Order: sequence, then structure tokens, then C-alpha cells
Amino acid sequence: MSEEIDFNQHLQTVLARFQNNDLVRKVVGVVLIAAFVAGAGYFIYDLLPRRHNLTITGGEITGNRHFIAKVLQDEAKEQGVALKIVPTRGSLEALEKLESGELDLALSQGGLEPSFDNIVHVATLAPEYIHFIVKPEIKSLADLRGKVINLGGKSGGTRVVAQNILRTSGLVEGIDYAEANYGNDKLIAMSTGKLPDAIVNVSFVPSLLADYLVKEHGYTILEIPFPGSLALRMGWVADATILGYTYGVEPPVPETDIKTVGVNLHLLANADVPPRAIQAVLESLYSPSVASRTRQTFDEADILRPSGFPLSAGTLAFTTRNEPLLSAEMLEDLKAAAGLAFSLLSGGMIALRWFRGKPVTEQFDDAELKAAIAEVATIQRRLMQDQDAAALAEMDRRLDELKTGILERMAQLRLTDTSLLTTLLAAESGARARLQQLQAA
Repeated sequence: MSEEIDFNQHLQTVLARFQNNDLVRKVVGVVLIAAFVAGAGYFIYDLLPRRHNLTITGGEITGNRHFIAKVLQDEAKEQGVALKIVPTRGSLEALEKLESGELDLALSQGGLEPSFDNIVHVATLAPEYIHFIVKPEIKSLADLRGKVINLGGKSGGTRVVAQNILRTSGLVEGIDYAEANYGNDKLIAMSTGKLPDAIVNVSFVPSLLADYLVKEHGYTILEIPFPGSLALRMGWVADATILGYTYGVEPPVPETDIKTVGVNLHLLANADVPPRAIQAVLESLYSPSVASRTRQTFDEADILRPSGFPLSAGTLAFTTRNEPLLSAEMLEDLKAAAGLAFSLLSGGMIALRWFRGKPVTEQFDDAELKAAIAEVATIQRRLMQDQDAAALAEMDRRLDELKTGILERMAQLRLTDTSLLTTLLAAESGARARLQQLQAA
């Protein structure tokens, strides 16, 4: 117990020593003020409008995704986002560059199962349609045996999805068909005789490549009749329909509505892209102007459809932007924050009082004047008694000392009761008059 008392006494002694040290109090005060200013500056900076410079890919320049990226580039400027479009040869290449940080954003198709740790999900836009664009003599998937099928670049997602469909149809690469890997730009530059027998393209409807091949080289669109059953094997498959006459009226291409496979298109981001930048991009993506220019309806209700990647914090902020300002959960958070703020404020006030040092008590001179008045009163009582000449002389000297001392210090006197000075001088004057009477007698 005594050790605890000794420790407390020692602690109080040390604290008192610091408290009485002006230099220590000033240093601590400067540090606290600097911390407050830094914290306030951080929050003010966070509220300021930002401009973000990001890179995005929509794959090949001739693809529909590139067009969407171009529209998004134009519209995002109003949200303070400058997008630089970087073409890639396919979704796999885009994902690799996204993972490494070479790209910030990528429009990438679903149906891929790569393992990446530095990519986040921003949005699911809508299903893209798989187009098997074939020469007129090919009427079914079985007719693809012995043919040359272009599956796109080897780093593209189209190749992965097409191989799955062909494998499910019983077609094996190198045995049942020959694979070609031309990009859209090379296909457009080829003559009819050099083009592959079938070309697989993943795109929104209408597909720019399909439209070109149908109109310029007489190709048609092949139905894929089993998307429903394929969905049981592969979760990324969606049932989709290409309407008759989409790519031609005379002759009609296709002749009737045909089934095909739909694959969701995702907007993905590098995990280090600021959430506020993601939110700004999404504001542009779901704007009416983007829907009007792309002629595609991107339903915000589909934004969280899984892509296999973790959700971006920017997407979460975007999806909750219209929630009530004061939800029950937010009220609880505000209560907790208010309690914390009150505790910090109370602690800060206590700390401020401590670092200011011991309170300085103002010194006033009332007590001195009251003592002088009391002494004059004592002299007056003595004057009412018989006094010899020596005693009278001593009292006369003392009255002079009191009056002179007060008058000399009158400019410096600090009084709470200013009437004390008048009372003292009046009492001294009365005592002196009595003294002079006695001395004259």
C-alpha cells in the first residue's frame, strides 16, 4: 500500500513539474494544434472535387466493347474522369494487364476462370451474345466438322468460351476442326476466298463484325440450340435469342429467331483504383446519354451480378448512394460518434487546463486597505483616552505613514471595492483632526 502511495506521489510530482514548465506546455500545445490542423486538413481535402486519370480497354478497336469504352470516355469527362483507351487482343490479356496495374479498368466477358488477386468487380453490364458466323452451306454445329473455325486471339476470352461450346458439341480441336486465330482487323481485310469457314464472335447485338461479314461476304448466323442445358454445366451461360432479320432482310439473316449463348460483360478494375474514381465512372456508365449512344440498356439492378472477383468499395458506395440519409444503423453510428466526440472534447478540455499550468489567482489590494482602515480605527479609539505627548506624536507619525504609503501606490492599487480608498482617507482625516485638537490642548 505504501509503495502505491509513493508511486502516486512521485507521479504527481513529475506531472506538477511538467505542468509548471512553460517550455513543455508550449511544445505539447503546438503538437496538439498541429495534429488538429492536420486532421481538419485531411477531411477538407477529402471533400474537394477530384480529377482522375485512368486507363481502360475494350479489347480490339473493331469490337463493340471498344465502342462502349469510347462512349464512356466521352461521358466520364463530366464526372472529372479522364479515360485513356488502350486496345488489347482479348479479355485474358486485359485481365493480365489489369492484375499488373498496367490498366485501371477493363471491359471483360464472363466465362473465364483465371486466378487473379488484384482485380475487383465494378459492374455487370448486360449479356453479350455468342455469334457463330458461318458460310451459307453450314446449317448446324455438326457441319463444322472438317472446317476451319476462327476462335479469335489466343489471349482472348472468345476462344475460351467457343472451345467450351465446341467441346460440349463433341468437336475436338485438331481432330474435328482446324483452329484459326485471326483478329477482327485481319478478318475485315481478307477476301471471301481466304476467310475461315466459321468465325466466333462475342458481342452485343448487332455485332459489327457479323454485320460486315453477312453483308459483304454472304455469311449467315448459326443457331446454338442448347444454351439451357449448357447453363447447368457452366454458371456463366445465359439463354439468349438473336431475332430474325437482325443482320439482313433479303435474304433474311437469320431467317427466324434463333437461340444462342449469352455471356455477361463485366467492368473490372485494378484493386488500387480509388473508390471515388470508380463511383464517378459508374455515374457516367448508367447515365441516359450512354444508353442513348450505345443503344444498350445497362440495368443498374444487374450491377452486382457476380463475376468471380471481389466487389469494389466504389461500387458499394455507388449502390448505397440513394439509401435514406439517416438509417437506423447510421443513427446508431452517429450516437457512437457523438459519445466519442464528447469524450474527446472532455479529455481535451482537461488536458488543456492541465497544460496551461496552475491557475493564476488575481491579486487585489482590498485586504491591505481594510487593514489600514482597521489601524486608523484603533488610533481613533486610543485618541478617546488620555494620551501623553509622546504617544500622540507616535500616532501622528503612524497616520502620516499610512496616508503617504497609500497615496504613493494609488496608481497601482487593484481594488474590487473602490470605496475602500475613500473610507480610509476620510477615517485618517477624522483621526488627524482629533489628534490636532489634543495636541493644541
